[in-house]
Amino acid sequence: MGAVPRFLLASLALVAAGIVVAADAPPRAPVAGAAGGAAPHPPVAPPSREGKVNVDLTQKFTHFRVGGKNVKSLYFDRGIAWVGTSGGVVRYDTKDDSFKFIDTKDGLLSNGMFYVGRVKGRIAVGTYGGGLSLLDEKTGKWQTYNIPEGLGDAFVYDVITAKNGDIWIATWSGANRVRGGDLDNRSKWDLYTVENTKGGLPNDWVYGLAEGKNGDIWLATEGGMARFANNRWENWNHAKGLGASYDRVKKDIAFKNDPGKQSVHHAKQKEEMGLLDVDVAYNPNYVVALEVDANGGVWAGTWGGGLARFDGKRWHNYTTTEGLPGNHVFSLHLDPKGQLWVGTNNGLTRWQNGKFAKALTTADGLFANNVFAMTSSPDGALWIGSYGGVAHLRLGK
Repeated sequence: MGAVPRFLLASLALVAAGIVVAADAPPRAPVAGAAGGAAPHPPVAPPSREGKVNVDLTQKFTHFRVGGKNVKSLYFDRGIAWVGTSGGVVRYDTKDDSFKFIDTKDGLLSNGMFYVGRVKGRIAVGTYGGGLSLLDEKTGKWQTYNIPEGLGDAFVYDVITAKNGDIWIATWSGANRVRGGDLDNRSKWDLYTVENTKGGLPNDWVYGLAEGKNGDIWLATEGGMARFANNRWENWNHAKGLGASYDRVKKDIAFKNDPGKQSVHHAKQKEEMGLLDVDVAYNPNYVVALEVDANGGVWAGTWGGGLARFDGKRWHNYTTTEGLPGNHVFSLHLDPKGQLWVGTNNGLTRWQNGKFAKALTTADGLFANNVFAMTSSPDGALWIGSYGGVAHLRLGK
């Protein structure tokens, strides 16, 4: 896909007081990254918690600003785009371009969002310190499940509902399984940790979940990948082939700040994983993105170790050498056609016919080159979240 010559900016800039909404569409401006330099986003109007924006559907892409926030999760359902950010969640109705900003003033316990999706038929958000909250869309009331209800931790990264009806919840203190999805029955809540699985779960910080082809559950953690199948655990880390070696990626590490120097937690993990000699942001055991494709292939996005694929026997690792835009893989997304999209620190690509397609960047319509979240709408368009905003890419235009 070549550079896009124009765009429409519809600013939904989340600030402390809510959303800042732009007036009518601004004049067309050069695309960020195109010849002549990046044009600054135009000024926006005073804060508002709800309203409407003007969107021109003839354009190849639209930008929605969220201010100084990360877009951590995106979910599209029934014409509604839900945008989970580090400062609240936005409900954007594509049918009439109306939006509403939702945060602790509306009953949530935290403004930080890691997950947005549906659980038991209700919109659900996994939050940063506020547990898992489900929305009654008729009343606008939120029901929160937290540690007293059985949740392993108030930090919820991901949620899936398995084909057998079990609900799995990824937290920073292990993974919950709610048997039969009976959230209101405390006796149905199980919690799996490193300790009670005897190391089967390699780390208690669980970032992602996915169901395999045969009903097995895959878990992405800070200590590698785990699989729960037939009540048995199996796991893989870098020593077992997960993630590219430091020698393969050291010339192309985007972030130089060593997390091990920022916290005792990360310093301890570096020691446990034999990475004391590495002083940049590289740890192939950190799996922060996860998908399982229709053929059962397991895809794992690592922190500096590129993209890994498990074929059922061994891991295959892909880096910038093989065409990956960046070696930090923040997000993975399977679109309705089953195509795998890979969001990195340096743009977005698609896995196609055994190789990576040409990367998309700001020159092609991304809001920024760091891609933290993705979802698709039924028309095949992509919604892509970055630091500061969302890009709505209409791929067929």
